[in-house]
Amino acid sequence: MGDLVECSCDKMTKGNRLAKFARTPEGKKSLPTEGDWEWGGCGDNVNFGFKKSRDFMDAPYRKRSDIKTLVKLHNNDAGRLAVRNFMRTECKCHGLSGSCTVRTCWRKMPPFREVGNRLKESFDGAAKVIPSNDGHSFITEGPTIKPPGRFDLIYSEDSPDFCKANRKTGSLGTTGRQCNATSPGVDGCELLCCGRGYDTRVVKEKVNCGCRFHWCCEVTCNTCLVKKTVHACR
Repeated sequence: MGDLVECSCDKMTKGNRLAKFARTPEGKKSLPTEGDWEWGGCGDNVNFGFKKSRDFMDAPYRKRSDIKTLVKLHNNDAGRLAVRNFMRTECKCHGLSGSCTVRTCWRKMPPFREVGNRLKESFDGAAKVIPSNDGHSFITEGPTIKPPGRFDLIYSEDSPDFCKANRKTGSLGTTGRQCNATSPGVDGCELLCCGRGYDTRVVKEKVNCGCRFHWCCEVTCNTCLVKKTVHACR
């Protein structure tokens, strides 16, 4: 079960058995404290995914050594490590009446959202790099900046200014964009308006109201006018 062509369940831990025992004052093993457990189920074959990702994403760039390629390869690897190095162990209990006499455990990839949050943190702290003198590696732009590790993200070019319209980059700017006056996040007026301030106006909108369900099966609503405060970047 779980076997696909060239991509079976993770075999790294298959067949390994492990039990946790408590020890008596004399140093002898007693009954297991949490029950015997063994590797089983169908663990995520993360190493297969790691290899295929390298073949698909990295292979076209392996023979190049320009700074953009070096950055791309480094960040690709950091993304894969954000998954592989944070695998988790999940277990299922087996026994009479819901007891946990024996547990079957397997390795599972971290949730997508967790990986995304981890990469977002790395993105916020990414270091700028420049080509080194050997032409085959990179160094940080500032001598006091800590060299990036394998888990860190890097970049070689500054992002364009998205605050202003720029046809070359395709940026429409943020003038006229609606924003949230109370949010400290990226949707907040303080960040989205790039320090230019914002205008506030009250608009009227038509919304459904007084909705009623009629048997069977129809919902009818009235149309109401409501006032809404809208903030837009200058």
